[in-house]
Amino acid sequence: MRVVYNSFGGRYADNPRAVHEALLARGDGAEHVWLLDERHRAGFPDGVATVGIGTPEAEDVLRRADVVVANTHMPLDWTPTPGTTYVQTWHGTPLKRIHGDAHTKYTDEEMAALQAEVDRWSCLVGPGAAGSELLGRAFRYAGPVLDTGYPRNDVLHAPDAGERRAAVRERLGLGADEKVVLYAPTWRDDEDLAEPGIPLGLDAARLADRLGEGWRVLMRLHYFVRRTPGVEHERVLDVGDHPDIAELYLAADAFVTDYSSSLFDVAPTSLPVLLYAYDLEHYRDRLRGFYLDLDEESPGPVLRTQDALEEALLALPAVTDAWAERRAAFVQRWCPLDDGRATARLLELARL
Repeated sequence: MRVVYNSFGGRYADNPRAVHEALLARGDGAEHVWLLDERHRAGFPDGVATVGIGTPEAEDVLRRADVVVANTHMPLDWTPTPGTTYVQTWHGTPLKRIHGDAHTKYTDEEMAALQAEVDRWSCLVGPGAAGSELLGRAFRYAGPVLDTGYPRNDVLHAPDAGERRAAVRERLGLGADEKVVLYAPTWRDDEDLAEPGIPLGLDAARLADRLGEGWRVLMRLHYFVRRTPGVEHERVLDVGDHPDIAELYLAADAFVTDYSSSLFDVAPTSLPVLLYAYDLEHYRDRLRGFYLDLDEESPGPVLRTQDALEEALLALPAVTDAWAERRAAFVQRWCPLDDGRATARLLELARL
């Protein structure tokens, strides 16, 4: 069996990584090849076979694949060979509207090309319950949706999560007694993502100063954003190039996002969740719109100012307790299958 992987357009990460690692552990002699963006070669383990994404070699290996595992649209004009299984894991449950529900962000030609790619999928991985139904509807996808949960999140619920946390924190240079807040916002459709002068929304240096000694702030911008935070502060660390955000969840003591699908990944864990929604009306009413009402369903407080965010972080135990019931309801509806066994369910249901 020849398996080809594409994650975020050439990275070694996310759901395809979890599937790859599980198949390697099974040891059945399958051949594994990854599509590679050279800018992210450092994130690939030694010995992993790769071909440059967008090259003739990539098109050739895809034509010869028995299984393709991807977490985003394939950036090639590629049609699977008859008999090839194309497993689309996507990269999380969306809070913001996507694909057919966000048609106005695409031209008709772009939308037609995206839909043609969707129609090639053999199956789509879903988180179960409302999330699986949402994905199928948003993608206008009539094929099978596999209710498995997301393989990338198995590490968050694994028996060795504590050991992984310690190892990641050591690699990042985080002290054993330091408290760590991870900030991972999404991107905005109306910004030039290559422009370094775009405001970050969060003043990370100010946040680090307000939290005080003993706190570190990790900045993880969306992978679309081709820039670094550029924050000069001894307790602010740019982790934008870290290959796997799941490791950063493990390293953190608090998680701050805005409208990212990472919200659904963290909610089933014990990591405190806070939403820094400084531009909520603009994003909701003008840019994308949401699939749920944050004021009614958010698993953590929706904070509109940095002052409010800082105050909540300084009162984490009380904030976490106050939101426990809402968070449990959120998990039951949106991510009931993130329990550490998603990869095994996917391998079984997709017959890999």
